Amino acid sequence: MATLLPPPKRPKLYHGVAEPEPEPLKASPNVVVQFVNEHDGTPIAPAVNLPANIAREGLEILVNQLRTKDDDEHVPFAFHVALPEEETKPNAPTRIVISKSIEVDVLAHASHAFSEEDVLVVRCAPQSVFKVRPATRCSATLSGHSSPILCASFSPTGNLLATGSGDTHVRLWDLYTETPSHTLTGHTGWVLCVEWDPLERKLASGGHDGHVRLWDPKTGKPLGDAMKGHSKWVTSLAWEPLHLNPSTPRLASSSKDGTVRVWSTATRKLEYALGGHTASVNVVKWGGGGLNGHGVLYTASSDRTVRVWDARGGKQLHILKDHAHWVTTLALNTDFVLRTGPFDHTGKRPLSDEEAQALALKRYTTLVSRTPELLISGSDDHTLFLWSLFASSNAEPGGGKTKPLTRLTGHQRQVSHVAFSPDGRWAASAGWDSAVRLWDCSGAGQLGKFVATLRGHVGPVYRLAWSADSRMLVSASKDATVKIWDLKTYKIKSDLPGHTDEVYCVDFVADKVVSGGRDRTVKIWKN
Repeated sequence: MATLLPPPKRPKLYHGVAEPEPEPLKASPNVVVQFVNEHDGTPIAPAVNLPANIAREGLEILVNQLRTKDDDEHVPFAFHVALPEEETKPNAPTRIVISKSIEVDVLAHASHAFSEEDVLVVRCAPQSVFKVRPATRCSATLSGHSSPILCASFSPTGNLLATGSGDTHVRLWDLYTETPSHTLTGHTGWVLCVEWDPLERKLASGGHDGHVRLWDPKTGKPLGDAMKGHSKWVTSLAWEPLHLNPSTPRLASSSKDGTVRVWSTATRKLEYALGGHTASVNVVKWGGGGLNGHGVLYTASSDRTVRVWDARGGKQLHILKDHAHWVTTLALNTDFVLRTGPFDHTGKRPLSDEEAQALALKRYTTLVSRTPELLISGSDDHTLFLWSLFASSNAEPGGGKTKPLTRLTGHQRQVSHVAFSPDGRWAASAGWDSAVRLWDCSGAGQLGKFVATLRGHVGPVYRLAWSADSRMLVSASKDATVKIWDLKTYKIKSDLPGHTDEVYCVDFVADKVVSGGRDRTVKIWKN
């Protein structure tokens, strides 16, 4: 009997259609890539010929191998290719970030600006060695204030949070347990600003009553009586940087009465007052550089000027008169380093004032060795100006001009807030046109170059805050949402709805975001 062959296999059908043929693998072209340093445009290594489909992680390993540095540690990099001038459309991003591979992101880009025949100049920006996780959920909603929350600020270590409200109280919250720790009562008007000293020993608050008060955050008790002198409300506060004065940092307060007062926090007496502005002083910032590195005060006012003062005696150094309307916001590229003093991502605590001063000075000088201390001023004339008023001793020459380095235009309404990233490479500005705009201040080519517009809010954006690793930006808006932006795609990374009314303040520390606003609740957002 002949052997019966088994019946042929039934062909597999997909919804009645035969199985598709497997697609042949597409050959990937080779491209010539020149890796250059983002900061100054110098080549990292000679141009290399690569397959275009190498993943971004592979490019990072390659650049780490090509770097002629002796240190063994692996540095994370971000890569981007600048779009040629003629290819950039108005308000469209001016660069292509490589997030998958050169083939997917650059060669297949909608602008078709690059082909495999070109030598691709890929700019490499070193990233921080730690990574902040994006917040995705609300982990606590803390009620307690009986009026809208007007200001919120994390302490430099991120263990405590202070909020000021229209109910005249400052409240302290413990972030480990996410519970209220103290209510600080004493102001007789709205609390408009709260600021921590860089060693977390004192908290200062300024109010609508024109008083500046100091508090001990451990006990929640006031340190002496209010410091009185302003005839109208206090608009902002700034502490003296830790590397200039570790034991008893002074405090500057600006006011609607057109003056800035500098207080000695040890005696709580007035050291000097700065008069000269002819209208409300909206912001004061205390910079760490200045003449001979003794510190400098920057003040922005509704008289359309920004004034610069020597912090040692209050002598006026410059008047910057380029804005055409009220100047409402200032930012320094050293803000984050000055605010956190000796505390970095490792979480070590200094044992003495001298050690704290040395750590703070090291962090400050590392930052200004790349680019000198930069100032951005934002105004109700819809524009911002970027200034470099003091060339730092070891940075490139050409700093120290009383003319602006560049004018940042593009907002269609007033600018409400501007903030530098912790590494000083980026600046972000928020406006009443519901857009957040991103600017490149890393020093590669043109400082203050427009990078992208972040769109997604449907109401004016009031406040911005950066994550400590400079990879994420968070914004608070009148549309009652907080949004976290991804700077690789320039799109929303996580949308944090939950507030029932306008969000007035937001702050970002470690991997926690805190927001407060008109609905009188503080929300803590976590990963």
